[in-house]
Amino acid sequence: MIALQQATPAPDPLSVPANAPEHCPGTESELAGKADACAGCANQEICASGQARGPDPALPLVRERMSSVKRKILVLSGKGGVGKSTFTAQLGWAFAADEQVQTGIMDVDICGPSIPTILGIASEQVHASSSGWSPVYVQDNLGVMSVGFMLPSSKDAIMWRGPKKNGLISQFLKDVDWGDLDYLIVDTPPGTSDEHLSIVQYLKESGIDGAVVITTPQEVALQDVRREIDFCRKVGIRVLGLVENMSGFVCPNCKNESQIFKPSTGGGKRLAQDMNVDFLGAVPLDPRIGKSADYGVSFLDEYPDSPASIAYLDIIEKIKKQLGDA
Repeated sequence: MIALQQATPAPDPLSVPANAPEHCPGTESELAGKADACAGCANQEICASGQARGPDPALPLVRERMSSVKRKILVLSGKGGVGKSTFTAQLGWAFAADEQVQTGIMDVDICGPSIPTILGIASEQVHASSSGWSPVYVQDNLGVMSVGFMLPSSKDAIMWRGPKKNGLISQFLKDVDWGDLDYLIVDTPPGTSDEHLSIVQYLKESGIDGAVVITTPQEVALQDVRREIDFCRKVGIRVLGLVENMSGFVCPNCKNESQIFKPSTGGGKRLAQDMNVDFLGAVPLDPRIGKSADYGVSFLDEYPDSPASIAYLDIIEKIKKQLGDA
């Protein structure tokens, strides 16, 4: 008679420490600290004691701080270089165009913090007060927090392992005096790694209202976006919709459109249909978007008649409708 070995359930990715070995069973498992994979792990003793199964002490502090934030939106992309941070900045500027709307942008792209440059505040620094760290303000109703404000120089590389990244994200959520916000937009790095898992873990009690996923038309970008949408579904984040950046270039002289990134498999619209998510719209290429990001000014304000601006505003209106705020 052949004895069948019972399959070990896969660990919850949110319960696996960032510095864990490859086959970590997860802190929530009965095998935590006792499995063969735990031998030699720096976390073995604390996992075996059961202390790691308790709630993270930061969660109540995050929940208290986030209680004054009405909407929390993640901006995601499976691949780098698709315009995710630029879209985040335009979304923030568009929300803050209404002086009655308080908006915050939290940059958790720890190793590539580009938000300060795009918003024109790269030379600013974070200040501490009795109520916590103060965001850097682009305007009265648009505050920003990024590790970019904490570096001695913009040329300094950030070489951090998972635990240090997670600690900074925790501080951004529990120690920053965001005040009363209508929207907190979280700019994340490409992929599905430490920063994404940390955001989901720390906001699981406060709630994430949804994610906007950014792509470009070519298949090499769409492959990574499929994984990003799958990640959202596995951790329970609502996908508000998909945005296709750099969808075409319209010549300002002859008005002919060129496909810079040819959508060989149907582009973002086809992917949205296949993955059963809303297609929020396509933003055409405009060289002035890059120029605006370099100079730290709002593209929407500088070039309101651009087809890209019209597309941005239409997408933002759809996001508001998805959230029930239109």
